[in-house]
Amino acid sequence: MSMSPFVRTAVTGSVAALAVTTAGWCAPAARAASSSVVIAEVYGGGGNSGALLNSDFIELYNLSGAPVDLAGWSVQYWSASGTTAQRTPLTGTVAPGSSFLVKQASGANTSAQALPTPDVVGTIPMSSTGGRVALVNPSGQTIDLLGWGSASASEGGPAPATSNATSSARKSPCTDTDDNAADFATGAPTPRNSAAGPQECTPTAPDTGVSATVAQIQGASHISPMNGRQVKDVTGIVTAVKSSGFWIQSSAPDDDPRTSEGIYVFSRTAPNVAVGDAVTVAGTVAEYRAGGSGGTSNLTTTELDNPTVTVGASGQPLPAPVVLGVDRVAPPQSIFAGDPGSVEAGGVTFDPTTNAIDFNESLEGMRVGFKDARAVGPTSIRYGETPVVPGQHVSAINSPRGGVVYGSYDNPNSQRLILNDSLIKGAVSTAQTGDVYAGSTVGVLDYSFANYVVYATQAGTLSAKGIQREVTAAPAGNELAVATFNVENLAPSDPATKFARLARQVVTNLKAPDILALEEIQDDSGATNDGVVDSTKTSDALIAAIKAVGGPAYQAKWVNPANLQDGGAPGGNIRQVFLYRTDRGVSFVDKPGATANSSIGVVGTGRDTGLTQSPGRIDPTNAAWANSRKPLVGQFSWNDRSVFVVANHFNSKGGDDPLFGRFQQPVRSSETQRHSQATVVRGFVDKLLAADPKANVIVLGDINDFEFSRTTDTLVGGGSTALTDLPRTLPAGERYTYVYQGNSQVLDHILLSPNLVRTMANKRYSYDIVHTNAEFSDQDSDHDPQIVRLPVQVTR
Repeated sequence: MSMSPFVRTAVTGSVAALAVTTAGWCAPAARAASSSVVIAEVYGGGGNSGALLNSDFIELYNLSGAPVDLAGWSVQYWSASGTTAQRTPLTGTVAPGSSFLVKQASGANTSAQALPTPDVVGTIPMSSTGGRVALVNPSGQTIDLLGWGSASASEGGPAPATSNATSSARKSPCTDTDDNAADFATGAPTPRNSAAGPQECTPTAPDTGVSATVAQIQGASHISPMNGRQVKDVTGIVTAVKSSGFWIQSSAPDDDPRTSEGIYVFSRTAPNVAVGDAVTVAGTVAEYRAGGSGGTSNLTTTELDNPTVTVGASGQPLPAPVVLGVDRVAPPQSIFAGDPGSVEAGGVTFDPTTNAIDFNESLEGMRVGFKDARAVGPTSIRYGETPVVPGQHVSAINSPRGGVVYGSYDNPNSQRLILNDSLIKGAVSTAQTGDVYAGSTVGVLDYSFANYVVYATQAGTLSAKGIQREVTAAPAGNELAVATFNVENLAPSDPATKFARLARQVVTNLKAPDILALEEIQDDSGATNDGVVDSTKTSDALIAAIKAVGGPAYQAKWVNPANLQDGGAPGGNIRQVFLYRTDRGVSFVDKPGATANSSIGVVGTGRDTGLTQSPGRIDPTNAAWANSRKPLVGQFSWNDRSVFVVANHFNSKGGDDPLFGRFQQPVRSSETQRHSQATVVRGFVDKLLAADPKANVIVLGDINDFEFSRTTDTLVGGGSTALTDLPRTLPAGERYTYVYQGNSQVLDHILLSPNLVRTMANKRYSYDIVHTNAEFSDQDSDHDPQIVRLPVQVTR
């Protein structure tokens, strides 16, 4: 029989009704745990790819000593989080000790084996991974309930998830402890019908668990050595509470710094405990792996599921926090130094002194603190998260504005953590990069969405560094100013304030460059998937906003993509667009006729070198551009000199392993496509330089890769035709255009051909990454723009 999930004192005796764990769902009226018929097995993968059987089924079992007439009974099915049941009425009698087979929907895999002859046939298509099934009697009472997988309701905790090849079956058909997690296991489906006759079965005693400490449960590893086992007598002090559980920490720690003294207790619903309660917990040790960034690349979090909690004394003092950077110091530039593979695999050395990922794991669930925590990225107002490092943090490369620069694959800023305000909403002040939370900041260390997170329970006082949005210098009369700016999915439906703020950045911060390559311009209907591909309304709106704040009357050039072929938000059809101003001597060499799939070519030689189309796209049907933006090329004229500009937006980093993920060292799978894209662009540049070695070529845009990457190396090339990547020319601490989870990094580039570099000797040029967005919480885009000012006299 079930015990109440939370008790203030020890509970003995039985409970009058079926104990159902639920989240916003009501089963039919409940009664005492079944002493007659129970759900024995459920299979939802029937007829799917890889299925062993061609139909879904529900098997019942009569654990009583008398026949049970099922007339008027039903089985009812809900999806994992659904609120509407599908119902199959039952007829017939199930003999004592015998099964009763209810066939449900069949799938298309006709090669899968048929079920034994069913006793009742229904038509419900059930999930192959998780759901809920109730056995309901003629009075509407739920006699038994099974929730499995991600089910929002179950007896006790849900049974494990299933697949096309597995079912959820009772470990002993005649044992019902009202805890699906304890009673059911996942395995190959084994349907039995009434014709199979009685099945010998001896009830098994419930597993009451073994006594354990928090440190024994956590172990010196990422996966608990007690994973899946029932434990009891787990004692600790409640240190923090959230809507679906709470953290406890042992008040009698062991002497091994590798084993955490804290753990999360997952109650599913709001727990009946308070911070400072001394509790004793029994439950099942589990490893929870969330989806989110990286999905299955995420680490697990050790927790106690299906808990029974006894509260003793209240108002107890909390364990002192481990002050990071003072009491314990994470390895400064090493997330994982071991052999490649999963850090959760058996036999992998767990070493918190060498690996930051192990250091954080050794504190999982514990109270930690910072002294003068420094924000190394802006607060995400949407998520209430700020990347921080300890005030005593020492980095290989700090930016002058307070960030930490990701300067190589061996320099991952491994001491950063994400400060989350969800437990004390509004108490953690919004920070900009470089701001400091002066004094003591305390919270509980956890893992969420590919990062180690500190759920703050106490926040330091914000001390602002006071960084300002940068303003670049205006070009001299003999300088051509060329810039690139990712404007983050700009669409006509965006508020007028976004257009106005971007316009002010163009006019005030960038000083209205002569040529501006924009990335992420959406079509006229934005992210609505309606077949619209033209972006005239979007570019016109930005041009008007620029003029409204005192800027020049820009002209725009682009090539519309084919619908749904260039990636980005579905229906948005993002593309690159050139804006250029004609009032300072710039003109566009217009050669119309380009389409989404037509490829631009090079014609002529020497000073007569030109393009077959302008604007045009580079080899748009090449596989390198699958579901990605195609490069936009335009030929401009500046004081009778041709300038060829290639605007890019390479494949994103989506799908790469996270830095603090399960697999180390992280696999950057997305870069394969960028390598191909860089090869195609470099090939086009080579054609221009072969036609005219003194051609003035500017390759720029959102390359989505670092200045030290193979992608950039490929674009640069070598020998006499090598391009110069301008981010590489800056001091190491100034190389960043983007801040991602506390790492300041280069994603956007401007590269110049040799002729332009020769004209810029002895600092006759000026290059500037203009920090206006990435370091600020009120961003107009997530990228910083950048600009180069070139002298008018171009060597021929």
